[in-house]
Amino acid sequence: MKKIMLISFICFSGILSKSQPPQKSPCITNPVYRQFDFWIGDWEAFGPGGKKAGDSKIQLILDSCVILENWTSTAMGYAGKSFNTFNPATSRWQQTWVDNAGTIVYYSEGDFKDGKMILATKNEKQFDGTIKILRMTYTKLGEDKVRQFGESSVDNGKTWKTDFDLEYRRKQ
Repeated sequence: MKKIMLISFICFSGILSKSQPPQKSPCITNPVYRQFDFWIGDWEAFGPGGKKAGDSKIQLILDSCVILENWTSTAMGYAGKSFNTFNPATSRWQQTWVDNAGTIVYYSEGDFKDGKMILATKNEKQFDGTIKILRMTYTKLGEDKVRQFGESSVDNGKTWKTDFDLEYRRKQ
């Protein structure tokens, strides 16, 4: 009986795979997925005053559906990754950041406006215990430069404090 079920499953699976042509990824054909492509590349990141903060390799993965960041800081072996994608269910961009310090940050409120990618968290408890909104704005400054500006608000977005300001310079 088990053999008959297995043979039936294999035959049925073969029929299904032959009757359905391979589908193109919607991420390749829908231009909304390409809004953040200006960040793709190999970069050196510099803080205010020109001091190097780290290196970042940004690549397109999973049939062009996800932009993966691989960050390595110049400070004490700190490293992290972010997974960035457009969510068709919410019509918003989102980013999930994870690092080797155990931090996880979910930026669920993302929009591409006026040539800038703006990613924000909801007002929620952060890794350090504070309740705040985190917001990052990515601005293309040319073919070989991108600004990543990070800020936070502890009063539900009434006022903002600068957390970091990085200039990504494409490696030659």
